[in-house]
Amino acid sequence: MRESRRTLLRNFVGVAAAFSLTASVGFGQDPVSKPLSPIRPGDEEPTPPNMKPPHKVRLEENQKDIKRDIEKLFDLASQLKEQVEKTDATAVLSLAMLKKAEEIEKLARQIKEHAKG
Repeated sequence: MRESRRTLLRNFVGVAAAFSLTASVGFGQDPVSKPLSPIRPGDEEPTPPNMKPPHKVRLEENQKDIKRDIEKLFDLASQLKEQVEKTDATAVLSLAMLKKAEEIEKLARQIKEHAKG
């Protein structure tokens, strides 16, 4: 019984060794390999002069969205201010004013999310 276990284990180790040897011999041998260029840790891949890196493009688009939304927020706040000035202070707030305030709140949250990135 022990002999069969030893034989099985010996065969298993032999097969595993042969497999790892063939894998290591064939690994990394590219028949058509180009010479490696020295790349230092801080180097990035060069980008063409007319193209910006994708993360900068995304940041610029995000900045444009924030500016556009802030302009819209300013317009809505100005409209709400005008409506408040026109209404009687003792009267109940109108539905239009509440909707305008909710729209301002929603836009402010959207700007906050854009600012977070």
